[in-house]
Amino acid sequence: MIGQVLGHYHVVSKIGEGGMGAVYRARDEVLHRDVALKVVSKSAGLDQSTSQSLLQEARASSNLSHPNICTIHEVGETDGELYIVMELVEGKSLRSLIGNDGLPVESVLRYGVQIANALGRAHDRGIIHRDLKSANVVVTPEGLVKVLDFGLAKRVGGGIFEGPTRSFATSQDASLVSGTLPYIAPEVLRGEGADYRSDIWALGVVLYEATSGRLPFEGRTGFEISSAIMREMPMQLGPPVPPGLWAIIQRCLAKEPMQRYQRAGEVQSALEAVQVGTVISAEPPPDRSGLNTTVFHKVHPIHVRKGDFLLLVGTTKGAFVLRSNAQRARWEVGGPYFHGHAVYAIAYDDRDGQHRIWASTNSYWGTLLRCSDDFGKTWTNPREAPIRFPSDTGVSLKNI
Repeated sequence: MIGQVLGHYHVVSKIGEGGMGAVYRARDEVLHRDVALKVVSKSAGLDQSTSQSLLQEARASSNLSHPNICTIHEVGETDGELYIVMELVEGKSLRSLIGNDGLPVESVLRYGVQIANALGRAHDRGIIHRDLKSANVVVTPEGLVKVLDFGLAKRVGGGIFEGPTRSFATSQDASLVSGTLPYIAPEVLRGEGADYRSDIWALGVVLYEATSGRLPFEGRTGFEISSAIMREMPMQLGPPVPPGLWAIIQRCLAKEPMQRYQRAGEVQSALEAVQVGTVISAEPPPDRSGLNTTVFHKVHPIHVRKGDFLLLVGTTKGAFVLRSNAQRARWEVGGPYFHGHAVYAIAYDDRDGQHRIWASTNSYWGTLLRCSDDFGKTWTNPREAPIRFPSDTGVSLKNI
């Protein structure tokens, strides 16, 4: 291929090779600029219908104009070979920058904001990436993030689970299962198809990988990886990862799409909020030997008396109790209870002279029946406890 001419592009050197084909450095003989030329391999097994679909998706992606998206200049076909001409991005892949130890928190936040910004622009234009991963993100020497291969992940092939990190598809419907296995969302593995929230799952995987240097769901085979994605929870990330960043990653990696962020712009805003509030400390972590203590954050209580009127309010951030007298001219607010949980059902319980709130709450960890008796308590735990507390309920947990 080197030395050949496709259209008016003279192939200079090979940059790399992936599942769909090879990427070359080429010279645009008309505009006199260097570009990246992606040639789709004939061994990919694309039929005429799939080839046309790929070209249509690439043309749609070429309409994206954003500083964090690698621009597609041209798509075409010559002598039966599909090629895509893209902006030549000088830099290193995010995967190579991550290494084995992960990146500093400030870098994760800076890159994460830019990736979310790129996804937001694509989603606004109705384009789903389908194959977002750290290898598809390039960081320039100036720290600018460029997301590659928007809308190019759909393909047809016969191989399923050929390797833990290889793209795969079913021969029945390539739109349902496409991408790189460790980054594929559970609903896609279930055959439900991909949407914007599938990209948000992949963003959560990238953020976890960038923070820790490892993937959240691993296994020796493709089936083990898919099983972990469907059923297991990722290992918790402790200090120096800020709790706010960990909460964002958790929500991106919620098993059910409805429990994730619904728009990439929401992820971007959340990351920016953590970015503003994060203080990076070079001091070593304090000695946490000895007994570990669990402390619930403060909940503002209200005192309920006979004859009071109560209004129970469930929100996506917790539950609140509004109390007033018979005139209902002024309301006192108590809460938040079950902070960080979406509350779908709530009831007040005054049996045996007690005043309790019961709620059905939903979070990253699933649906739970919770009681207000859980709140306002401090106790000492053994070094190991056979219980797991939701980390987004306003609770400070130390080595449980």
